[in-house]
Amino acid sequence: MDLHFGDSKPTDDEWAAVDALLGPPESSWEGAARDETRAADLRWARGGRAARDRRDLLLPGLHALNDRIGWISEGALDYLCRRLTVPPAEAYGVATFYALFSVRPRPATVLHVCTDLACAAAGASELCAGIEARLGPGSGVSVQRSPCLGLCERAPAALAVKAGDPVRTAVSAPATVEEAVLAASAPDSAPGEPPAVMAVPQAGDPALTLLRRVGVVDPASLDDYRAHGGYTALRRAFELGPAGVIREVTDSGLVGRGGAAFPTGRKWQATASQPDHPHYLVCNADESEPGTFKDRVLMEGDPYALVEAMTIAGYATGAHRGYLYLRGEYPRALRRLEHAITQARARGFLGDDVLGQGYAFDIEIRRGAGAYICGEETALFNSIEGYRGEPRSKPPFPVEKGLFGKPTVENNVETLVNVLPILTMGAPAYAAVGTARSTGPKLYCVSGSVDRPGVYELPFGATLGELLDLAGVRDGLRAVLLGGAAGGFVRPDERDIPLTFEGTRAAGTTLGSGVVMAFDGSVPLPRLLLRIAEFFRDESCGQCVPCRVGTVRQEEALHRIAERTGAAAADDIALLREVGRAMRDASICGLGQTAWNAVESAIDRLGAYA
Repeated sequence: MDLHFGDSKPTDDEWAAVDALLGPPESSWEGAARDETRAADLRWARGGRAARDRRDLLLPGLHALNDRIGWISEGALDYLCRRLTVPPAEAYGVATFYALFSVRPRPATVLHVCTDLACAAAGASELCAGIEARLGPGSGVSVQRSPCLGLCERAPAALAVKAGDPVRTAVSAPATVEEAVLAASAPDSAPGEPPAVMAVPQAGDPALTLLRRVGVVDPASLDDYRAHGGYTALRRAFELGPAGVIREVTDSGLVGRGGAAFPTGRKWQATASQPDHPHYLVCNADESEPGTFKDRVLMEGDPYALVEAMTIAGYATGAHRGYLYLRGEYPRALRRLEHAITQARARGFLGDDVLGQGYAFDIEIRRGAGAYICGEETALFNSIEGYRGEPRSKPPFPVEKGLFGKPTVENNVETLVNVLPILTMGAPAYAAVGTARSTGPKLYCVSGSVDRPGVYELPFGATLGELLDLAGVRDGLRAVLLGGAAGGFVRPDERDIPLTFEGTRAAGTTLGSGVVMAFDGSVPLPRLLLRIAEFFRDESCGQCVPCRVGTVRQEEALHRIAERTGAAAADDIALLREVGRAMRDASICGLGQTAWNAVESAIDRLGAYA
């Protein structure tokens, strides 16, 4: 393999950032300092397969450089590539794939200001303009307009990241110009974030299941978690055995909460039955759908629940290693989970002998770096493995050949956390909650024109109107977006839509990941649709033509008709429909297949551009 290393050299800080992750280099081939007597060892690549097997450390290595320096130079990338025996051209393709990385010089401090749907409705444009006026070119801060930061209940939002050892972060939400500037200039002095419980308007309700510990337990305390029922489910799992756990999950009727609604028990059984080993478990915590923040609240408010649930899933499916793929924009969730995993490992709840049962399981956190497409399971696998986060063709399916080509079960945070009440209350009791085809409780992310935004927990079958009444919808409601940017709009008079997978399908829309975003008449609908089109155009991985070209054509058409209605826009609306059908029918993954949904629903249900 011809790696084509360049002549650029890493700085001392870049060298230290990579070595802190990988350890010191052992040879000149890997970049160690050399003298004439050792020059010959550059003729051979040391490490062979062992070095190539470390390619999955490419993404952590890029994070290490970006965290320490603020950007990734050619010399730093070359050094990382030498250490991992990765062709620099491929590593460059990976580094430029993610929005949080930069391969061009930039200030050490980056202020990400969300301009997505909830924040746009809350005045993000004015906030950005004010921040940019205050922080000019000489401020030492790079201001970047960002897609959704997952802080929709506190819109508008900003995230400051100051590179260094260690990297420092500060969140400002709801953000003002003064608070965002303070977060960027002095992250350590910025006000702390409110506790996770502030995002749960129902906190304290005894009927809660998934959210019952948020605000009740100390998220840093393993003992407090156990005192409130923690690890009861794992002990029952060991009593049932792997087959018994899968049977309970299957009988409960649990389906995936990420939007696809695939039966969880079937996925677990298909993975567990594969003869090829090892098996892997992947928790998808990369909730990048605009308007979605439920997984963040769970991870920040009840992190040990996710650790326990992942351990159960690993035990049931024969996996001894779990990967938790976490959004790069969630610094507090990262700290909480790192602490929880460390404590669980120290106390015997993770490691070589979990609870003395002879079962080995451990969890590794992998940080995403700003790519919506990595929410698709196979794109996520590629990202972990050190490749561009592009979806794979199916079949083979992940249960047969997933992460590292091995059988893999992948679930999102909410799906996994549902396993705990299934085992503690029993499958029949769990299945009695909700409806016959959509069982159990469901989390909804409510934001926009409501008085009490946040995460709500309701049994499947509650209506859209009941949820909006809980959140206190404001007068003048114009539209409700269900499912996020990949979902669809419904009218204010469609309050009787049952919030179930089958109920929303029957109504011609989708439940998706549980986004419920309300918009009143003060929010211009054409501008929202254009923002959705911009989002999909920017987030398309570019791998397949229908999505790569279609998302661009969709945005162009919406730009043309933004100021036109009626007959003047008819040709472009017809073009939008044709492009939308092509994307839906021919795109490789769900991004392209759903990129037209919201626009179509706005035209057909709300009469946009009529």
